[in-house]
Amino acid sequence: MEKVIVWHNPRCSKSRNGIKYLDEKGIDYEIRRYLDEPPSVEEIREVLKKLGMRPRELMRTKEKLYRELGLKDVEDEEKLIEAMAMHPKLIERPIVIRGDRAVVARPETKIDELFEAEEP
Repeated sequence: MEKVIVWHNPRCSKSRNGIKYLDEKGIDYEIRRYLDEPPSVEEIREVLKKLGMRPRELMRTKEKLYRELGLKDVEDEEKLIEAMAMHPKLIERPIVIRGDRAVVARPETKIDELFEAEEP
């Protein structure tokens, strides 16, 4: 089975729910505490591709920092990606990655989408 990686923030209840869901399903995973080990610009680009999302869709737009940085008016998607790399707190969570696919596990049942193709 392809390795499952979770971009996790242990202080976030939604992120903890995603981990609990994986545990209940018996799915092995690797945790990346992305606030402690921020993703690079390239890693964010790769995850966006796997998610099928635009940068702003991955951002926590209600976060105070989002407003402080004036990101609402930024149109340049590269600038948004750079902001997430510099300020990983802006990244929505949890992100569950498996192979060439990923989901923002809100709700945690979205994780099932990563495994649907395997069912007979």
